[in-house]
Amino acid sequence: MYADRMACMRIEDEKSERRILRNRIRRQQEMKKNFFLLLITVCLITACSVSLSGFRSNAKDDSTEASYKYYKSIVISGHDTLWSIAQEYMDADHYDSIDDYIKEVKHMNSLTDDAIQYGEHLVIPYYDQVFIR
Repeated sequence: MYADRMACMRIEDEKSERRILRNRIRRQQEMKKNFFLLLITVCLITACSVSLSGFRSNAKDDSTEASYKYYKSIVISGHDTLWSIAQEYMDADHYDSIDDYIKEVKHMNSLTDDAIQYGEHLVIPYYDQVFIR
């Protein structure tokens, strides 16, 4: 009877050992599965953030500023000079110097010198920013 009891205990010990081993293997498989899920989630989040930042940068590029040249007729007042008109209307992005702007105004208005008269009309160029979508 003692031998039967020992045999029974050995069988139960073997079952217990197998159960422990199966549980350990199952836990390892779950840990691997969870690790891969975490890795895939991180990759998806990274891919989404990169693509969204790309869309945002494209959206900024879609609405750009464009500068257009316009012409305006002004009436010379008593204190106006070509220099003061150039300072008021010249765009530094499009002209290298005030002298370049004055040369263009003189050419457009067929002026031979810098003299302008009160009440005279001058056509002057100016640039304005326009948002394009």
